[in-house]
Amino acid sequence: MLDESLLDTPEALAEADRRALLRGAAEAGARVRTAARHAAEAGVHDLKPDGRPRAVLIAGPGAAATCAADLLGTLAGAGSPVIRLAPTGVAPAAGALRWELPGWAGSVDLLLITTPDGTEPSLSLLAEQAYRRGVSVAAVAPPNTPLAEAVAGAHGLFVPLATAPYEHDEPLAASAPGVLWALLTPLLALLDRVGLLTAPPDALQKVADRLDQVAERCGPAIATYGNPAKTLASELSDALPLIWTEGTSAGPAGRRFAAALAELSGTPAVVAELPEALAAHSALLAGRLAASADPDDFFRDRVEEPPALHARVVLLRDRPLGGLTAAPAARELALSHDTPMSELEPEPGGELETLAELIAITDFAAVYLALASRS
Repeated sequence: MLDESLLDTPEALAEADRRALLRGAAEAGARVRTAARHAAEAGVHDLKPDGRPRAVLIAGPGAAATCAADLLGTLAGAGSPVIRLAPTGVAPAAGALRWELPGWAGSVDLLLITTPDGTEPSLSLLAEQAYRRGVSVAAVAPPNTPLAEAVAGAHGLFVPLATAPYEHDEPLAASAPGVLWALLTPLLALLDRVGLLTAPPDALQKVADRLDQVAERCGPAIATYGNPAKTLASELSDALPLIWTEGTSAGPAGRRFAAALAELSGTPAVVAELPEALAAHSALLAGRLAASADPDDFFRDRVEEPPALHARVVLLRDRPLGGLTAAPAARELALSHDTPMSELEPEPGGELETLAELIAITDFAAVYLALASRS
């Protein structure tokens, strides 16, 4: 059960937030600025690439690396494929994970390594393997780690991970808001330099400003009735989120939200893009997860019996869309099955800004749901 009173008690939220997740979400804008500065100091803007890479390979553990690959692939479009190298292994531990280059990787390709750890032996071996095969290597990871040494030995580009002092006390959650922006920002700057996407320094500054604006709207001191992240967290209490996305950039934001809900609060969610979501999830809305599926719920013992799990649609749209949109059909389908719907649509702006706003609001919501559910 969600403790809604805790959501409007900043002191209680701070006490419950032992992993500093709210602080990481609030400082996302500052993290982008620091990461952009680290990228510049590492020489990203001084690179003189010969042209676009044939393919970009991304390796790294956890949800942050997965989300970064998803976002970069979406932003890059068809210019060069962005391929995540999924690890293998017997456990999700640094020493157990294994990465391998595909057989076709060579001198016209680019390998990006992203990790908040840096001690994974297989990532160091991957950098060495890439060097032997002529693959260009760049990495974002903590300094003074085995991976940093391996990238230097492979004559690659190394960007120190932008971290905060309070994050050094215990291992970081892969879905922690600060981790994503610390890993993603230098990669955006690098791929802008090689011409794969558009993310110049002024665009990254706008992203940081937009993240600051979200932090002002969604921070713990803002009451639930005026706080979109707290409102969404409250709406998702005892619900199965059906995350529907519309617009190119909203897809990665929705998948990121589902991953953060699972890792931070233990809330399962399913994701689909409109208009296909209407067919893919229609059976869920018509089945026992529908709000009208339990007619005896009125007589349920509110003290002894937990509430039935019902679906709730969360519609994410990456910008005000002109022309064709499936949003009206989505609303009609949800209404016809008595299924409530939450909608998030960012303020107008560039692609990176609107994407950052969707990610930031849903990150705050996932954190609030995690804190208020565990109290």
